[in-house]
Amino acid sequence: MCTRVLWNDNDLAVLTGRSMDWPECTEPLIVAFPPGRRRAGFQPPGVGADPNPLSWTSRYASLVTTIYGVGTIDGLNTAGLAGHGLYLEATDFGRRNPAKPGIQTTLWLQYLLDRAATVEEALTLLDDIEPVKITVRGHDSNLHLALEDSSGDSAIIELADGRPVVHHGRQYTLMTNDPTYEEQLALLSQQDFSHPSKDLPLPGNVNAVDRFQRAAYYSALLPKPATQREAVASVMAVMRNASVPFGAPYAEFGVYNTEYRTVTDLTNRMYFFELTTSPNVIWVHMDGLDLAEGSPTLAIDPYDETLIGNVTDRFVPREMVF
Repeated sequence: MCTRVLWNDNDLAVLTGRSMDWPECTEPLIVAFPPGRRRAGFQPPGVGADPNPLSWTSRYASLVTTIYGVGTIDGLNTAGLAGHGLYLEATDFGRRNPAKPGIQTTLWLQYLLDRAATVEEALTLLDDIEPVKITVRGHDSNLHLALEDSSGDSAIIELADGRPVVHHGRQYTLMTNDPTYEEQLALLSQQDFSHPSKDLPLPGNVNAVDRFQRAAYYSALLPKPATQREAVASVMAVMRNASVPFGAPYAEFGVYNTEYRTVTDLTNRMYFFELTTSPNVIWVHMDGLDLAEGSPTLAIDPYDETLIGNVTDRFVPREMVF
C-alpha cells in the first residue's frame, strides 16, 4: 500500500522516503535510463490498442525502481525531480477522452521524470495527457503520484473523473493510500500532536490513515542532522516505523507486507534501497553512472544477495521493454 515522507526543511539535503507495501514480489529492478530514449505510452502487457497513444523522447536521464517490468514506481532524474507512485483505490480515471494522448499509469511517473526538471514543470504537463488504467498480474494500476524537486517543492496528484486533483506546495510532505488526500488531511487535523510525550496515544495500526498520522508525528520530531548519513538514517527510521510487518492484516485487502524501502537524496543525487528480506542497505551515486545520451540502459536486481553498500559499479547493461 505504501507511504511517502518528504523532509525538506533540515538545511542539509532534500530527502524523501517511501515504502512499497504489496501482497507479493513486485519484481523490482533499479534501472538507469540515459536521455534521448524514445518511448510509447503503452507497452506489453498494456491495455492493447488505444485511439491516441502518447509518444515522447526523454530529455533527462533517470534512476528508477521498476514494477513488474512494465513501468516505473519510484525514482529521480538528473535535473533534480523525483517521484513516487502509490496505490489509491479511489482513483477515478473517468471516460477515455481520445482527444488527449493516453499513457498507461505504470508509465505516468516515467514520463514526468523524462520531461520535467521541477515540480512546476511536471504539473504543466498534466493537462496534455490522460493516464489510462491497466491491469497487471490481476492488480489494477490505480495510482496517485507524489513529486518533489531539489528546491523542496512538492505536489500530490490524484485523479477524479479523469482529471488531476493537485495539492501543490512545500507543506505537502506526506502520502499513503485511501482515503483521498483531502480526507487524509482532514483526519490529520483532528489529531493534536503538539505536546509529544511517552504517554501520547499514537495510531499504531498498518492501515493508510494510521500510517499517515504516525509518519506525520515522527517526521515532525526529527532533529537537525549534522551529516548526510544522519539525515538518510533519520528518514529511513521514519519509513521503518510506517512499514507493514510480515503477516500484519490490512483490512479487507489481506496482508500487504513492506517489500522494500527507499530514500532519495535530491541534493546529492543519491538513491538508497533497503529490501526487507535482506540485511543490507544499498545505494547508488547517480553521478557515478554513465548516463550520456546514446549509452546503454543499466540495471541491477536488488534481490541479488551479493549486493551491499555502494553498488554504483555493479550496474550492467540491460534491455528494457519500456
